[in-house]
Amino acid sequence: MKLTTAEETLMQHLWSREKAFMKELLDAYDEPKPAATTLATLLKRLIDKGAVGYQEYGNSRQYYPILKRQPYFANQVNELIKNFFNNSAAQFASFFTATTDLSASELEDLKKIIDEQLNKKKS
Repeated sequence: MKLTTAEETLMQHLWSREKAFMKELLDAYDEPKPAATTLATLLKRLIDKGAVGYQEYGNSRQYYPILKRQPYFANQVNELIKNFFNNSAAQFASFFTATTDLSASELEDLKKIIDEQLNKKKS
């Protein structure tokens, strides 16, 4: 599923809250806040895409994410690797570690994660 930047921002607010009414979502935005009509349009698009659901309480709707954060981000990272790194996770990892300002401690943490994954693959 492809989301626009505005839709992703709204999903971030929903993922962090799990459920929210329109006013709560508007309050979650920094200034300048989007217009309520803009937010309503984004919510409708996300509902149409199957990313957001809602429960009605009288005249109000409480929205909740159907699209889960982790699978969405995994898909985004995989698309990034496919489109920019010749579908090579190793090229991505090399680029990431060489171009970000990771501390020695963070690099050690990454090494531990990789070692754990290697051990799982060998088992």
